[in-house]
Amino acid sequence: MSSCWRLVAATLVAAIGLFLITPARASAQQESSGVPVLLYHRFGPVAGSTTVTTAVFAGQLAWLREHDRPIIALRAVVDSLRNPSAALPPGAVAIAADDGHESVYTEMFPLIKRYRFPVTLFIYPSAISNADYALTWDQLAEMTRSGLVDVQSHTYWHPDFRRERARLAPDDYRTFVLTQLTRSKEVIGRRLGESVDMLAWPFGIHDPQLEQWAALAGYAAAFTVERRPVTRGENMLALPRYVVTDLDRGARFAAIVDAAARSRTKP
Repeated sequence: MSSCWRLVAATLVAAIGLFLITPARASAQQESSGVPVLLYHRFGPVAGSTTVTTAVFAGQLAWLREHDRPIIALRAVVDSLRNPSAALPPGAVAIAADDGHESVYTEMFPLIKRYRFPVTLFIYPSAISNADYALTWDQLAEMTRSGLVDVQSHTYWHPDFRRERARLAPDDYRTFVLTQLTRSKEVIGRRLGESVDMLAWPFGIHDPQLEQWAALAGYAAAFTVERRPVTRGENMLALPRYVVTDLDRGARFAAIVDAAARSRTKP
């Protein structure tokens, strides 16, 4: 065989091999990557333990855009975990905000509208339109109409389940937990017409019993505050999130987002 034909044959073999293995390699790469879920609480001009300054938050969103990080809905992350064939874009990031503080509407919402980034809000309905620090139902309705905001459950009034378990009899504790889980779903669904099947554990507190009751109450996924990316093979009722602080800027913020690239799928 001439050298010319040997070159053609080698090229064909390489092309066929690439065609055969590229999807598998792409799948393996997708499977090995995690998705960081960035968790916020409050925004404003002054930083605090749970407050990120609006300027820092704006800078973080700008960094994500400048570095071509796809911002996906948290529901897409959950759906991909439940359906192994559902692929997510490489480098994807999800954003969530807990509690339902009014600054989510006044500070966060204008910025996510500017960037067209989806966000999931986990609220406890007892505070909405009641507490002076909280969102109103009208504000939540406006945000959901934008198509960028999904409202999910943070229980009904954000209890400390460890404290409640210590003070209540076992049957009373079970009733208390189930009421917190189901009443929140019912109120959000009735007020906003949202399908509520995701939960953020108050204070990140969870255990196998609480997870069992969450499943009984109809939750498909629940989230903690464990600082690592979400990967395949996770416990669906104890998914991790990064609590973002005002110090998470520049290289420190990049390290959080890039941690997903170093994560590996659990066996």
